[in-house]
Amino acid sequence: MGSVRAKKHLGQHFLNDKNAAQRIVEALTPSLGFKQVLEVGPGMGVLSDFLLQHEEYETFLIDVDDESIAYLDEKYPQVGKRLIHGDFLTLDFSAYFPDKMAVIGNFPYNISSQILFKILEERNKVVEMVGMFQKEVAERCVAKPGSKEYGILSVFLQAYYDVSYLFTVKAGAFNPPPKVLSGVMRMVRNDRESLDCDEKLFWRIVKAAFNQRRKTLRNALSGVIPKDQMSDNPLYELRAERLSVADFIQLTNEIGNKE
Repeated sequence: MGSVRAKKHLGQHFLNDKNAAQRIVEALTPSLGFKQVLEVGPGMGVLSDFLLQHEEYETFLIDVDDESIAYLDEKYPQVGKRLIHGDFLTLDFSAYFPDKMAVIGNFPYNISSQILFKILEERNKVVEMVGMFQKEVAERCVAKPGSKEYGILSVFLQAYYDVSYLFTVKAGAFNPPPKVLSGVMRMVRNDRESLDCDEKLFWRIVKAAFNQRRKTLRNALSGVIPKDQMSDNPLYELRAERLSVADFIQLTNEIGNKE
């Protein structure tokens, strides 16, 4: 059996540290009730080896790389139709996952934000995500209000998930080694079915607030709501990075009632 060449244009860095791979897989929480797990970008199967030892869930693998798919098909004949040759970002979840499921992966760093937004789109199916990202991206996702890392991704993810940073992985654990440190994080769907506000307006407000993050919200949100319609709510005098998810929900409801 040959091997798979890591391709720069796909952002591939294959993890070859079996201990780290095992820790990532063991971070999944089957007690959350999912019966299916989707691994994104399995490459040569270092995570898949551990995933496929678990009988409490069915493991699906998705890769866009022809060479990886051919390799994995030969390595794991038992996976059969659960090996998906396709792009995670355009995957029709309903075709494979009728119920709760989890996502896991050593994700390509060049599309990590898009992967997270795809998971957000599928938040009513994806009850857990455990994944490897560039360390800075993982730190942004778990950042709390008041820190410079706190931003759009932090707010959107933390609105729907409990997000935690698990551990750091050095560049030498990969082939080829990336130029950055990597971080593994976990997201577990919280019990909010919805945000108790107009969610589209919430997304607009958060984006507008952080797109001009040096300005107070009174100035940053003037494209969403005219200044003369803003109340004397003290939240308007703060910058975006000071507001919690609950603060953004409160503002969304206030602004929504004015529209």
